Amino acid sequence: MSRAPIIAVAWPKDDYLSSIERAGGQARIVEPGRDAVATVLAECDGILLTGGADVDPAHYGDADRHHTLSLEPERDTYELELARGAMAADIPLLAICRGVQVLNVAAGGTLYQDLPSQTPSATNHRVTHSTSHIAHPVSVTTGSRLEGLVSVSDTNEMPVNSRHHQAIRSVAPGFVVSAVAPDGVIEGIERDGATFCLGVQWHPENFWVSGEFHSLFHGFVEAARRPAP
Repeated sequence: MSRAPIIAVAWPKDDYLSSIERAGGQARIVEPGRDAVATVLAECDGILLTGGADVDPAHYGDADRHHTLSLEPERDTYELELARGAMAADIPLLAICRGVQVLNVAAGGTLYQDLPSQTPSATNHRVTHSTSHIAHPVSVTTGSRLEGLVSVSDTNEMPVNSRHHQAIRSVAPGFVVSAVAPDGVIEGIERDGATFCLGVQWHPENFWVSGEFHSLFHGFVEAARRPAP
């Protein structure tokens, strides 16, 4: 029997860890200064990029910074290196909220620094009533990897929660869009030809108890599973 895949998680919260463990993975918390990126990539079977602070626009070529940004330079450096290393080695990677933004930037894409001011719409992307409160539906791309991992309606839609003010602007080369919000904001991307390299803008980990997105985490963990020697 193969062992439980080891999934590296930086800046974790309990819902991320519980989602990985419920899906059959073993979460390993990693951090800069203690866990070198090369070591993480060599010892772990998958990478989970989590939500959190904004990505510094300098990483995608914007000279100015919007006044609303909250930045963590050390985190940017560490996670961008993790993402690039995982892509180079084809290590399975799941990216959530900030994580999908990091993934897109790491691969050469850009972001909206602040949705409300740069592309205002009637869709509320920052709903904070509760972590699992439904904000809006997303439309999932037919035939995408994401479609095969989630439950969608007859019109390929599903409801999601949402807590972000940044989002993907230009999609990185080699990636395709796998989900969009009603206002056209990109909510999911995936990398063509990768074993598993997928990011979503909402927070599927918040549903780990009720299980709405268990299949997404299960698919990720299974992609990271190595056969027994």
